[in-house]
Order: sequence, then C-alpha cells, then structure tokens
Amino acid sequence: MPRIIPLVLPLSVLLASIMTFGNLAENYEFAAMKSSGISLQRAMRVLIAFIFVLSIVAFWFANNVIPFAEYKFVNFRKNIAQAKPAMAIAEGQFNDVGTYNIKVNKKSGENGNILTGVTIHEKATNVGENKTVIKAKNGKLISNEKSSILKLVLNDGYYYQDVTPKKYEDRAKLPFVKASFKKQIINIDLSELNKVDDNQEISSTNGMLNVNELRYTLDSLNKNLDNEILSFSENINQRVGFKKQPPVVIKNLKKKKSLPNNLLSLYDNKQKLDILKMATSNVTSNIYSIEATQKELKDKQRDINKHLTALYEKFVIAFACFLMFFIGAPLGAIIRKGGLGLPIVFAVLIFITFHFINTFGKRLSQEGGMTPFMGSWMSSFILLPLAVLLTYRATNDNGLINFDAITTPISQLFQKISERFTPAQKQ
Repeated sequence: MPRIIPLVLPLSVLLASIMTFGNLAENYEFAAMKSSGISLQRAMRVLIAFIFVLSIVAFWFANNVIPFAEYKFVNFRKNIAQAKPAMAIAEGQFNDVGTYNIKVNKKSGENGNILTGVTIHEKATNVGENKTVIKAKNGKLISNEKSSILKLVLNDGYYYQDVTPKKYEDRAKLPFVKASFKKQIINIDLSELNKVDDNQEISSTNGMLNVNELRYTLDSLNKNLDNEILSFSENINQRVGFKKQPPVVIKNLKKKKSLPNNLLSLYDNKQKLDILKMATSNVTSNIYSIEATQKELKDKQRDINKHLTALYEKFVIAFACFLMFFIGAPLGAIIRKGGLGLPIVFAVLIFITFHFINTFGKRLSQEGGMTPFMGSWMSSFILLPLAVLLTYRATNDNGLINFDAITTPISQLFQKISERFTPAQKQ
C-alpha cells in the first residue's frame, strides 16, 4: 500500500483544490472576499503553508516509509513461502517455484498442501526447452518454518526425460527415458524463490533505499562501471597487440630494407592461409568479446539509471504536491464549479497527462534515451507553465480561454473587408 501513495497523493491534492476553490467561486465567496479587499493570493496563503508541510511529509514518507515497506514486503513473501508454501501455487496454471514449473488441478487440505493432478516441468540447466516432465495423481507439500527447503511428496506417477546423445547423428532418433514410481520426494530450495537472506541482493533493490543509501550505492556503481571500462580497454589492447613500450635509445642507426606494401607477399600460400585464418579468428573473438562487454556495460548503466530515477522520484513527489495545488486552485476559481462533476473530469485529464509523461520519461531515461534527471522531472517541467498561466489568469479574473482575444481580430478583419468593398458596389 505505501507504494500507491506517490501515485494517489498528487491526484488527491489536485482534486481537492479544484473542488474547494470551484465551490467557493460557484457560491460567489471569492466575490465577497475581493469586495472586502482579500485577494486570491491572500486566500491561498494558509493553504500554501499547508501544502508546504504536506510536501515535506510526502518526501519523508517516500524516503523512509516506502523503502522500509519494500524491505518488509520481500521478507513477508519469504515467511508466507515457508509457513504456507501452497499459496505460491495457483490451481490450473504453471507456477515458477525454485527450479521447477508446477501445475496442479486442485488443492485441498487445511493449508492447501494436498495436491491433485500434479504436472512438473524441471528447468533445463542450459538454454532451451524443459527436458524432464513429471506427472503424479496426487502429492503433498511439507515445509518447516526453520528451514528453507520445501519437500514435495508425489504418489502414483511417472517421469519422462529426453536424452541428448553425444553423437549428432543419433539425435534424430529422439531417444527418451520413461519410468513410473509409487512415491517420489522432490526437495525445492525456497531461498532461490525469494533471495532475501543475501544482504547484497536486498541492497541492490533501489526501492528499498533512502536518499543517503542511494547516493552511496550510486557512488559504488559508478566506480565499478569506470573500473570495468578501464579493465576492458586494457585487455582488448593487449589482445590486439597494442602495448605500451618503454622508450628505446638507438645508439647505432643502420639503414634497413623497407617493407613491401603487401606483407603477405613475403610468405607462401600455406603460410598466407594460416595467417588469414588466425586473423579471422582473432577478429571474430574480439567482436564477440566487445559485444558481450557492451551488453554488460549497458545493463550496469541501466542499473545506475534506475537508482538515479529512484533518487529523483523522492523529490518529484514533494514538488508534484505543490504543482498540482497551483494547477487545481486557480482552475477551480476559473471554472467556478464544485462538487464531483466537472472538477473530476479536469482532475483526471490533468493527472493522466502528468502520469503518462512521468512514466514515459522514466522508461526512456532507464534505457539511456535521456538523462535520469530529465526523465524524472519532465512531467513537472511541462506542467509548470500551465500552473503559472492558470495562477496568473485567476489572479487577474480572466477566464480559462479569452475568446475575445480570438474573435475580436477576426471581426475587425471582416469589418475592414466589408468597408473596402461596399463603396465599389454602390457605384
């Protein structure tokens, strides 16, 4: 639930400000205030102070409560998996549990640990299709809260396993092994399902870190990335033969025979073939190494961008409360409609725009399309001029759209045209 707060809080501020100020304007409360010498800025002064306090609370919530809740959520998953492992298995679909994909037709028993119609696909160690299938009429899940091992006891079934021969010509025969059993026990390691005991795995999750921890983690990630780039550049230079040589002092300079333009002409055909094969192999190996390292560096940079986005989001939520208030309050005063009708329409449209731009910016920044700073703050920067414009127009008692500014020039243009052609028609 705490993860919903950054999404709901700006919308709540926007809707509440539109409804409140729209209701005041609809009942001519602002007209009474202005006749008494109270301007819109003075009427908003106390609410601005309240929104300022709310923004500080929102930042504190995003910096402390949400990371703590994320940490507790992961540990809560582990406790559920150990105390009631059957909750990790849904009926009628394959469920990823450890190194197995498990499907059951029906669950029964007090904790749902009695399984009927069990089908298990064991994950292959290499990339490819699952090669082992286990089917059983029924089974039982047995767990212990003090252990991370889940025991699955299967009854009356069989297993089917594809066999991959070493000889390639024998693979076309598609050999397999099939056997039946009365009882079989499978041990599943739940620590692989949650990975919550490893502190390093927890610290790598950016949603569980506050501002200070994110800055420390970002410093470590940037240093690691720089060291990785430097190490790869040195290794690739050594592989292609570029090495730093110490300066050599030449005492006796003798004239040497110049080399030909085509170095391969110095060798016979067999030597040429060996040299070309070796060069091709080296180029292929270097290209593969560069592509693999490039993918690894992109993944590390993406991880850095995610941490930067998580850092900026904690400040964006605080600023979003201010932004939505300065959009909603003037807009409510302009449209002069309170209640749950038109204000909800305006609030939803504005917030959908804000949320779409924010999501688009974060996705784009994580993939390196723009900086994480711009990706996180793009929605605020785009809607900030709208807040300034609405506040200015509400302060000067102008409508949402000044139709006179559009229609007056057009009417003047038609008037000039009619005055110009009317005398000619009379003659």
